[in-house]
Amino acid sequence: MPKAPVSVDDLLRALQHPFHDGIEALRAALLASNPAITERVKWNAPSFCDDGDDRATLRFPPKGGLQLILHRGVKVKDVTGFRFDDPTGRITWAAPDRGVLTFDSREDLLARRDEVVALVNAWMRATRGG
Repeated sequence: MPKAPVSVDDLLRALQHPFHDGIEALRAALLASNPAITERVKWNAPSFCDDGDDRATLRFPPKGGLQLILHRGVKVKDVTGFRFDDPTGRITWAAPDRGVLTFDSREDLLARRDEVVALVNAWMRATRGG
């Protein structure tokens, strides 16, 4: 019998991570910032969706820290004409349409929470419909 999907609540209840309270604070802020943002578990981490499409997924690197991957979903999409301006200069671009925000400490995550919420909302607007 297939395993029932794990909810984000269940995942976070079981999560033992030094940034746990920062992750919870970011999650709450993202969900409160925009009623179109939903969440689910992807890559064994919380993923934030726009219209059911994954757009921002947390990653727990094996060597520590925390990353937020900004992406356009599972399938490769044509990047012709796609552009996203990062006013913070904090996104590391792995591809023209795949960025990574890295947090080295719980304090860094908490201090940048509002900035990250604004970036994620801008990313979702920029990637809507494709």
